[in-house]
Amino acid sequence: MSETATRVIVDLEFPLVDAEATERLGRALAAALHCGGLIELLGDLGAGKTTFSRGLIQGLGHEGRVKSPTYTLMEGYALRLPALHMDLYRMADAWELEQLGLEDFPLPEWLWLVEWPQRAQGFLPPADCRVLLRYEGQARAAQLQAMSPNAEIWLDNLARNIK
Repeated sequence: MSETATRVIVDLEFPLVDAEATERLGRALAAALHCGGLIELLGDLGAGKTTFSRGLIQGLGHEGRVKSPTYTLMEGYALRLPALHMDLYRMADAWELEQLGLEDFPLPEWLWLVEWPQRAQGFLPPADCRVLLRYEGQARAAQLQAMSPNAEIWLDNLARNIK
C-alpha cells in the first residue's frame, strides 16, 4: 500500500458469491471510470484480484483473453481508457519497478491495476482506490475505498449504477 494515501473518502462493501460476481463488479467499476489512476488490489492468494482485473479490463472494451501478468509483471491494454495490469507478487526487489518503464504509462491518462502493491511500497504513486478482496466462508467480499477525489467520483458512480 502507498504510505501517503491513507485517508479514505468513500468506503463501499460488496458480497461476491462466485468468480462471475467478482468479474461483474470489475466491469461495473470500469463503467464508472472517467479517468485513469492507480487502483491497488489487495487480498490473499486466490482471493480474486486477477478475476476482478479481468472484469475491469473487459469492461473497458478488451475482447480477448486477459493474461495474468504474474511472470511478466505487467500487461498493457489499449482501450477506451488505457490500462496497465501489474502483478508484483514475484518481484524480488522494489527497485525492479524502475526497470519496467512506467513513465511510458502516465497517470491519469492510464489506469494502473496493481496486484500486491505492498511489494513496491515507496516506489508507486499514491493509490486513488484500494480494492480489498477477502474470503467470507465459501464466498468472498470486496471492499472498495476511494483515496482521491477522482476515485470518489468513480465509487459514487459505481454505487448509483450497481443497484
